Amino acid sequence: MTEAKERKNDRRPRVGLMVPSSNTVMELDFNRELSREYDVHTARMYMVETTRAAEISMVETYAPEAARDLGTLNPDLVVFGCTSAGSLFGTAYDADVCDKLSAIARAPTLGVLTAVGQQLDALPGQRLAVITPYVEDLTNSVARAAQSATRHVVRAAGMGISDNVRLCEPTPEEIVDFSRTNLTGIDFDLLLVSCTNFRALEAQPMLEREFGVPVVTSNSAVIASIRQLLHTL
Repeated sequence: MTEAKERKNDRRPRVGLMVPSSNTVMELDFNRELSREYDVHTARMYMVETTRAAEISMVETYAPEAARDLGTLNPDLVVFGCTSAGSLFGTAYDADVCDKLSAIARAPTLGVLTAVGQQLDALPGQRLAVITPYVEDLTNSVARAAQSATRHVVRAAGMGISDNVRLCEPTPEEIVDFSRTNLTGIDFDLLLVSCTNFRALEAQPMLEREFGVPVVTSNSAVIASIRQLLHTL
């Protein structure tokens, strides 16, 4: 066994988390859910507005810088922590972005959209409802990306928030109320609540009780995928 391998086995796995600079939720969810198993280290990607133009700028200009910085701590896994940015041009775009960031960080890179797809695929539902805090353009991007050959979106609704720091403002109870208003009377058997800066993970148990269907959130999906990928380390 090499000295480098011995050092790696003597420490806990390191997760490098890349978040939009104005995201105030994802780190809290990660530390609450993962801190007993992994060490989470964060780099920020400058973004103020949650719009297509701002997210393209974040991906092209600031994400590579964050990946470079995280690469210096020798992470075992890097997370590109923005659902809507990954969905801008479909699932192939998310995979391409993560491949490029992986090369910069010198570590495997997981996209939120990929994690969401994995968790949705593991569930039996076929009629998917999507709730987001986003403007319509980004809500529709996420909804399109969440579809598959066996899963179609029956309803997608967003709160219309474009100021990224304000995405965290709706309480879990308000998320449930918004979902109830927009999904009552809709026939769905699976619910995605998207956005890493949305308090959806806290709302997840209430949503499952409210609608009686499996609920996947951006952060719950990433957390589950991290555990699946790193459980052998």
